[in-house]
Amino acid sequence: MIIDSHSHWLPQEIINNAHFFSKAWGDIEAQIKAMDEASINKALLTYPTSDAHLKLGSFSYVARTYNDNVAKIIRRYPEKFIGAAVLPVDNSQDMMGELKRTTEELGFKAVSLASSYNGKYLDDKLFLPIYTKAQEENIPIFVHSQIVAPIGYERVQDPLLTPVIEYVFDTTICIGKLLMAGVFEEFSKVKFIFAHFGGAIPFLQHRFDATYQMLRGINFVKDLKGNPTDFLKNIYVDTGGDKIKTNFLLALELVGPKHVLWGSDWPAKNDIAGAIGAVKDLDISEEDKENILSGNLEKILLRK
Repeated sequence: MIIDSHSHWLPQEIINNAHFFSKAWGDIEAQIKAMDEASINKALLTYPTSDAHLKLGSFSYVARTYNDNVAKIIRRYPEKFIGAAVLPVDNSQDMMGELKRTTEELGFKAVSLASSYNGKYLDDKLFLPIYTKAQEENIPIFVHSQIVAPIGYERVQDPLLTPVIEYVFDTTICIGKLLMAGVFEEFSKVKFIFAHFGGAIPFLQHRFDATYQMLRGINFVKDLKGNPTDFLKNIYVDTGGDKIKTNFLLALELVGPKHVLWGSDWPAKNDIAGAIGAVKDLDISEEDKENILSGNLEKILLRK
């Protein structure tokens, strides 16, 4: 079995009002065809983040539009797709109401958040009620990089450097801020899934610990009650269509094979066979490969 932890689909109204996405992002039949050809059993539909809210008036409108349309897909193809709800982050009261509506009425199994919103990262107190609910109800939280003005965008705006570097480091900073705010400690049971191997976090794991220990020695940084990697190893990361062995090895070193999830990043990336092959070619046990391809996500999505 293969379950895709990172795939995208957008309703036409959002595509029409966003600056980047083509009609391919709304072609569910093409996605099903690609899934069948690659023997993918199910896919988690996650929001890629967009600027559609600027034209459509609010995050609240985008969230309801997206969620209602994804719910239709889930009802049409219940064996194929799993919903991850977008929340109206511009309205804290509506946010919790939409979380309740999507998970209890529409059958969504996860939440889809961006790494930041207008420079506000996920350690902000606005998001704490979401984490409380997620911990109580065992709702996983998928975090996708913010593509609208990510970190560094105010200084460098480049069509290659922004997606290659700034997207990645917006996710990296997001994880770092959650760590330093104590969110991973306070909400230790929440299953945070960070896209694309969690940005640069696996590469920085040893620097995190060495620098923390040095700064603690001079009482220059707060006491985390453990090394940074003691908390970072508990996050989940998806592979985002990656095929580079080194990236897999760094992620496996940090979080271990039970916390790595295979993801295609469809339709942004379409070499699904190559991305699956990258897992199958790893020098790990067959059980670990099966868990990365499906078992880990299957366990995450199980409710209490």
